[in-house]
Amino acid sequence: MLEALLDPLSLGFFVRALIGVMVVSVLCALVGVWVVLRGLSYIGDAMSHAVLPGIVGAFLLHVNLIAGAVVAAIFTALGIGFVSSRSGLKQDSAIGIVFVGMFALGVTLLSRAPTYTSDLANFLIGNPLGVTQADLWGALGVTAAVALTLWAVQKELLLVSFDPTEARVVGLPVRRLNNLLLILVGLVVVLTVQLVGTTLSVSLLITSAASARLFAPNLRRMVIVAAILGSACGVVGLYLSYFLNTAAGPTIVLVNTAAFLVALTLRGKRE
Repeated sequence: MLEALLDPLSLGFFVRALIGVMVVSVLCALVGVWVVLRGLSYIGDAMSHAVLPGIVGAFLLHVNLIAGAVVAAIFTALGIGFVSSRSGLKQDSAIGIVFVGMFALGVTLLSRAPTYTSDLANFLIGNPLGVTQADLWGALGVTAAVALTLWAVQKELLLVSFDPTEARVVGLPVRRLNNLLLILVGLVVVLTVQLVGTTLSVSLLITSAASARLFAPNLRRMVIVAAILGSACGVVGLYLSYFLNTAAGPTIVLVNTAAFLVALTLRGKRE
């Protein structure tokens, strides 16, 4: 049994995938708890589709796909904030308007792609086993930057999230803080898209945080539980995909979903 578990660790790509999944799980926990607490789960799905024009545009221009996705994510976040503040619409309506427009732009650009190469396919479908050492360093850098940013504005974000009226009264830049959170969500989505693809990235951002929310009494514990749970599900999912010969990204998502269902059942029994 132990030998079977150690065998995959002799493969460099598998080890890199394990490290990548754990790093991204921590990153998703840092931002996902805010998404869950603020009821912004829709933003994860929207962002995962809205980065498409950045990915395809970067492909057509022969530049780094991640750089293109980051630009699209930031543009989408600022666009959502602009539409929401200027139109008076609720944020979910603004998200829907910007996300559909960006996704349509991505599909239009995709139709101009001369060939549907494996690089573009891997980014859209997701491939944890294709993570490189440079990707790992990039993920670590983004995780550190996001952690420091959230730590610096934690109190302000809490007030804006739960009492925006009071936040405005005390002079906090509510719009800028909301835009900051949207941009951080966009950065997380870019990294998770590379692991599991555009259609499944929202699971890594939301599911572990939602599971932690069922038991954790405060924000700090919620982040810790979400990070541990996400990392554990990522490791189990990778091993299952290796032994069952299934796609790694969707397998990780299925394990994450199963963990949430178990947490939900245990929560029901406690009550």
